[in-house]
Amino acid sequence: MNLLRALATVGSMTFLSRILGFVRDAVIARLFGAGLATDAFFVAFRIPNLLRRLFAEGAFSQAFVPILAEYKTRNGDAEAKLLVDRTASVLALVLLVVSLIGILAAPWIIYVSAPGFSATSEKFDLTVSMLRITFPYLLFISLVSLAGGILNSWSRFAIPAFTPTLLNLSFIFCALLLAPYFDPPVLVLAWAVLAGGMLQLAFQLPFLARIGMLPRLRPDFSDPGVQRVLKLMGPAVFGVSIAQISLLINTIFASFLANGSVSWLYYADRLMEFPTGLLGVALGTILLPSLSKYYSSDATEQYSRLLDWGLRLTLLLALPAAAALALLAVPLISTLFHYGQFSIEDVWMTRQALVAYSVGLVGLILVKVLAPGFYARQNIRTPVKIAVIALVATQLMNLALIGPLKHAGLALAIGLGACLNAGLLYYKLRQHDIYRPQPGWAEFVYKLALALAVMAAALWGATGSDGWWLGAVWQHRVAGLVGIVCLGAGMYFASLWLLGIRINDFVRRAAD
Repeated sequence: MNLLRALATVGSMTFLSRILGFVRDAVIARLFGAGLATDAFFVAFRIPNLLRRLFAEGAFSQAFVPILAEYKTRNGDAEAKLLVDRTASVLALVLLVVSLIGILAAPWIIYVSAPGFSATSEKFDLTVSMLRITFPYLLFISLVSLAGGILNSWSRFAIPAFTPTLLNLSFIFCALLLAPYFDPPVLVLAWAVLAGGMLQLAFQLPFLARIGMLPRLRPDFSDPGVQRVLKLMGPAVFGVSIAQISLLINTIFASFLANGSVSWLYYADRLMEFPTGLLGVALGTILLPSLSKYYSSDATEQYSRLLDWGLRLTLLLALPAAAALALLAVPLISTLFHYGQFSIEDVWMTRQALVAYSVGLVGLILVKVLAPGFYARQNIRTPVKIAVIALVATQLMNLALIGPLKHAGLALAIGLGACLNAGLLYYKLRQHDIYRPQPGWAEFVYKLALALAVMAAALWGATGSDGWWLGAVWQHRVAGLVGIVCLGAGMYFASLWLLGIRINDFVRRAAD
């Protein structure tokens, strides 16, 4: 399979999911605004979502996919199926117990994760109620991640990439049609989370059956493959999901700030997740199976070249995305969210967080490309050490920046911590001779810088005043934003073409 085509497939499905995600957030912003109720929901949703990223997309996927690829390459499909059955059974049983504990311990979890909420009993009680509804989402979405890892190992990239759209559809449907039937109405969002998790799992099961990998309930904690997955999972929690741990700690800091701070960070983070998911998650998804197969077959040169391909493609696409988010912050936020209860003050506060986040966008995406370079080799120790350093540095920056910059300081600390994480991962890949840069990097970076300068100048000149974006009707905002985005993309890629960079330069086949 052509990896560039696979990236386009995953990227297009992720793009659809992100567009629906923006529709979902626009609906939430219009109906509920940014205040006590939304702060409560975002905390209640963030906790199981964080655990999902830690144990499912993060540690579990990075531990499971390389071992599954090894079984498939060296032992055949029958042994791989047995590993799938036993791993899925163990995962389901463990997560069922964790979900029950989470429901029972909801008040204590909120005391720890958002201690500032305890000062307002209404806010605290609402958050606890919603957390008890959303916590079982962890069970369903982790099994969805397991199914996605299996499908990706069989090069069925489109199905896992499309699956998240079902959660967004659940949000949109429930918020628009069912909110009046709940008291308070914001509770509908918690039930939408649970329904979305169930829908995603149900959607993937037929595709697992089609490739003969639908899991059967056969738990075996002593299975060697399961033991290896569990052994890799523990330390991998830090190695892959450091940004999510920082986000949770940021929630603790933000809970002591003014009402709306958690929501402003959430809306800015949602905009950041668009390029992060489109590029970082998509690249990590397609790189990990091929890197794992190259490692299993001792193809060290191919391994290094694939990492080089991923790094070049990351810079090619992530640098303009970061610049565009900073330059187009007000047009983006006003077009997507400035309706109903979402005020001009909310626009300005979200803009501060988004500009701060954009500083670290390239680092956030590079982590998702560089970390698989270690995890495909089942090397856990190195990324864990780096993750701990980045986490400590991020929290020190939180303490330094929250005073002068408030919620924007928390966003900036996340981005700078991700850049530190990425830089140390790159350094260690070079030090261990896992990655050797291919020729032509200096010229490549020079051409990117020129094209980026052209794009930034075009966006700066075409954006106009903030007042226009805040006062225009939504149809004009949408048309203006689409036009400016097309102008910026056109100028950037036209400049690259004139400088001699072609799409065929990035065509590469996946490992067999």
